[in-house]
Amino acid sequence: MMHTIWTWMTTLLREVHREERADVPGWVMICVMSAVLVAGLLAIARPALSDLFYDAINQVTP
Repeated sequence: MMHTIWTWMTTLLREVHREERADVPGWVMICVMSAVLVAGLLAIARPALSDLFYDAINQVTP
């Protein structure tokens, strides 16, 4: 009985480890795509965000 439990546990751990390794490229792709999206939006919106920031700072009185 102990041998059966040990075999079942090692099989389960191997399957979990194999599934985690297979999913890594997906997470890498999501991170890369998110970074590209943020960089693209920042490149487009940078002038507007800079103007918005400087207008807000200029409205603050010392």
